[in-house]
Amino acid sequence: MGRLDESCPLSSVMLRLLFPLAGLAAVFRAATVPQRSFGIDYNCDCFVKDGRPFRYISGSIHYSRVPRYYWKDRLLKMKMAGLDAIQTYVPWNYHEPQVDMYDFSGDKDLEYFLQLANDTGLLVILRAGPYICAEWDMGGLPAWLLEKKSIVLRSSDSDYLAAVEKWMGVLLPKMRPHLYQNGGPIIMVQVENEYGSYFACDYDYLRSLLKLFRQYLGDEVVLFTTDGASRFHLKCGALQGLYATVDFAPGGNVTAAFLAQRGSEPTGPLVNSEFYTGWLDHWGHRHSVVPAQTIAKTLNEILARGANVNLYMFIGGTNFAYWNGANMPYMPQPTSYDYDAPLSEAGDLTEKYFALREVIGMYKQLPEGLIPPTTPKFAYGKVRLQKVGTVVEALDRLSPAGPVKSTYPLTFVQLKQYFGFVLYRTTLPKNCTEPTQLSSPLNGVHDRAYVSVDGVPQGVLERDKSLMINVTGKAGTNLDILVENMGRVNFGRYNNDFKGLVSNLTLDQDILVEWEIYPLDVDGAVNHDINSHLYRPKRSVGNPLSYEAPTFYTGRLSIPGGIPDLPQDTYVKFPGWTKGQIWINGFNLGRYWPARGPQLTLYVPRNILVSSVPNNITVLELERSPCSTQACEIEFVDKPNINATTQYENYAPQLFVRDIWLNHL
Repeated sequence: MGRLDESCPLSSVMLRLLFPLAGLAAVFRAATVPQRSFGIDYNCDCFVKDGRPFRYISGSIHYSRVPRYYWKDRLLKMKMAGLDAIQTYVPWNYHEPQVDMYDFSGDKDLEYFLQLANDTGLLVILRAGPYICAEWDMGGLPAWLLEKKSIVLRSSDSDYLAAVEKWMGVLLPKMRPHLYQNGGPIIMVQVENEYGSYFACDYDYLRSLLKLFRQYLGDEVVLFTTDGASRFHLKCGALQGLYATVDFAPGGNVTAAFLAQRGSEPTGPLVNSEFYTGWLDHWGHRHSVVPAQTIAKTLNEILARGANVNLYMFIGGTNFAYWNGANMPYMPQPTSYDYDAPLSEAGDLTEKYFALREVIGMYKQLPEGLIPPTTPKFAYGKVRLQKVGTVVEALDRLSPAGPVKSTYPLTFVQLKQYFGFVLYRTTLPKNCTEPTQLSSPLNGVHDRAYVSVDGVPQGVLERDKSLMINVTGKAGTNLDILVENMGRVNFGRYNNDFKGLVSNLTLDQDILVEWEIYPLDVDGAVNHDINSHLYRPKRSVGNPLSYEAPTFYTGRLSIPGGIPDLPQDTYVKFPGWTKGQIWINGFNLGRYWPARGPQLTLYVPRNILVSSVPNNITVLELERSPCSTQACEIEFVDKPNINATTQYENYAPQLFVRDIWLNHL
C-alpha cells in the first residue's frame, strides 16, 4: 500500500471522500422535509411554516357576500392592512341549492377565489362546514335536508351523515390541490363550527367528520375546531385529533379566554378564530357599532401574547337575494352584513381599518405600496316606477305549473320551493260580513303572510308577533295568503326551520282546509321580463286600510353619458315604500324594509349595472307603496344609511352576547 502524498493533507483527502456522502445526506433531508409545510409544534406552543415558527394575523371575508368582480380589490386591501391570511366559510346551500345540482361558477367560483388569495400573497384558513352559522340561511345547511322531517341536523343521524359524506366527496377533492403543502394557500381547515353551542353533543358525529376530512385531505393538513372561550362550550365542541381554538370579543379578559383554550389544548399555539370587529344586526333593532379603540386595545393584548388571531369580520359584505339568516326568538338579519367591520359593506376604508393596521404594524413589517382607495360612489338620482300588476294578477307567470292541491297546507320544503314566496289559496267557508278572526293558533306562519280576500288586502300575520287579524268577505270568495320566507334560523337547536304555513290556520276557530298552493318563481319571472306579460291593471279603488295587495313595479335607470368611469357603485333608498324585494337587471339585490330599519339603503355594486342600455329595475312591494299619495319613485344615492333609529327599540343592542338565544340552543 503506497504512502499518502505529504503535499495533500489528510483533512483535505478525507473531505473529498466525505463530500459525496454529505451531498447525499442533504438531498435525503430535502426529500424528507417538504419545501412547503405547515403544522403545529407543541414544544414551542406555535405553528410551524416551512420549518420555522409562525404566527398568523388573519381576517374574515365571505366570498358569497362579495361580488366576484370585487374579490381582488377586497383581498388587496386586506393584504395591505398587514394580514398574513384570510378566513372564509363554504356555504353548502350556496353550492348545492337542489339535491345533486352543484354550482361553482361565477360568484360561486371558490377555486378562483382561492387562486386570487394565493396570487395576492394571502394564506387561507378554510371553514368547510358542513354547518357554518355565519348569519347565513340555515347556517349553510341546504333546506332540502328537511325533506326527512325528523332529521337531526348536525348529528350522526344516518340520513344527515349520508348527505354530508356525499357533499364532502364533491367539495374536499376540489380543495386538496389548494392545500399549502400542494402549492396552494390553505394552511388550516376548520371542521364544523361552534359545535359546543349545539344541543346534540354527538362525539360520533365529530369523529365521522374527522375521518371524512382526513380521507379526502390527507394527514398533513391542520384540522381544527372553533368554540366560545369557556369550558361549557369546549366540552362538546373539542375532539381529540382536531386542534381546539376559541373565539372571544374585544374588551374582555384575554388571559381568561386563552386559559379556557388551554383547558383543551395544554400546549400548542394560542388562537382566537373569531375576534369580533363589530357585531350582527337584526331588522327592527339598532345597528351594532363597536369603537375602533376598543378593538385596537384588545388586538394589541392578543398579539403581545404571541397569539394567533382572526378578525371576524374584516369585511362583512351583503346578504344578496334571500341568503340572510335569523336568530331565535325569531329575528331575521337584514340585507347588509356590514358588521361595522374595518372595510365597509362596499369595501370602503374606515377609521377602524387604519387603527387596526397601526396595531398590526407594531408586530410585523407592513407591506410597501399604495392601499387601493375607497371605490367612488355615484348618486344617479330618482327613478320613476310604474305599477305593472299584483302577484295574483301575475299568477300564471309566477307559477306556470299551476297549484298543488292539498287538504291541509304544505311547507316550502314539501313543495321543493326553498326560498322566496308561496301563495296559499282557499275559499271563505262562510259569510264574514262582520270582522272575523283569522288566526295561526300554533304560531305557524313562517315567517310573514300578506292576507287578502277577493283581492282586498286584510292585513299581515307575522311569526311570533302577529298571530291573528280580522277579515271580511263573502262565502266562496278567494282567501289568498302570500307567505314570505324571511330567512332560516342559523344558530342553535331550531335551525331545522320549516317555512310556509307549518300548521293550520283557523277562521273563527274552524280549521281552514282544501288549499290550492302556488310555488312562485319570482326570480325566473323577473328574468323573463315580467312587465311584458302583464296587462296594465285597472285603476285600483281607494283602500281605506293601510295595506295594499303585493304588487310589482318596474322602472329604468339610465347611466348618464359624458362622465368618465361610469357606472360606479351606488345605494338605493325607498322613500315612502314599506317592505319588499328589488331586482336590477335580473340580479336579486335583496330585501328592503325601511318601515322597520335599521337599514334604509341597499348597496348596488357597479358590476350589475350597464351603461350601454337602460337598467331594468323590478320592485315587489309587499305592503304599501307611496304611489297613490306621493311620487312613485326610488332614489339612487352615494351614501349608505344602515343605522337609522327605529320606532321598535330604544335601547342599544347587547354586543357579542348570544345569551338571549341560549334557551334556543
